[in-house]
Amino acid sequence: MNPALIGVGFNASIPNAARMYDYFLGGKDHLPVDREAADRALKLVPEIPIGIRENRRFLSRAMRFLADQGIRQFLDIGAGLPTQDNVHQLAARFAPGGRTVYVDNDPQVLVHARALLQKSPEVLAAQGDLRRPEEILADPAIRRHLDFDRPVAVLLLAILHFIPDGDDPVGIVARIREALPPGSYIVISHVAVDERPQVAPDVERVYDNASARFVARMSSEIAPMFDGLELVEPGLVNLHEWRMDVPVTDPVFARVDNYFMCGIGRVG
Repeated sequence: MNPALIGVGFNASIPNAARMYDYFLGGKDHLPVDREAADRALKLVPEIPIGIRENRRFLSRAMRFLADQGIRQFLDIGAGLPTQDNVHQLAARFAPGGRTVYVDNDPQVLVHARALLQKSPEVLAAQGDLRRPEEILADPAIRRHLDFDRPVAVLLLAILHFIPDGDDPVGIVARIREALPPGSYIVISHVAVDERPQVAPDVERVYDNASARFVARMSSEIAPMFDGLELVEPGLVNLHEWRMDVPVTDPVFARVDNYFMCGIGRVG
């Protein structure tokens, strides 16, 4: 565990969703309480680490696509703990000179991100809550870093399944869409439970006492998040079906339908 994460919003008795994600990825920034909760989830859905790795690979392909469309501004909301091939690193690879903003509501995530990004003038880490998108988009530091008169790509990767229905995730995406200039893009990935809806309540219970509650949704509940956007081909699909150029991490994952969905929508 990185010592820099201790002391800022730190609670060793509560599973932290960002640290659990880090554990699933094989990282080092997690605690016994995170591992215990994550292992309970793995007993229910063993392919979680495969899905998370495929989510990172989708991010890479999405960033390449966005760069090809001329996008040079990236707003990653719900960024989580930094790992390999982060948005700003992919931007440097595919869109040199691009600017990145990471937003998260977890103080530990922000401490870690700012420590890593001290010498990266093209990158900003800011506090914000996806449930209040207007505050994020009006943040003076973010608006100094990004020019909202030009197209922006908003990345919502593996975050909307932590937004409860009562907070209206479809409406949140719509409010972001309405605030973006034409030619912008919204990138979404979201766990779906079509394959095994019977285990969904048990997975939700794993996160009952965590820093963020997991919300199980069917793919039919994810599709409306793209309402009002021009859905880029091939549409809302499984991670491994979105313009995959190399084999999936594990062929077993390719046989699991509607487990982890993704798509990119353009603001018209």
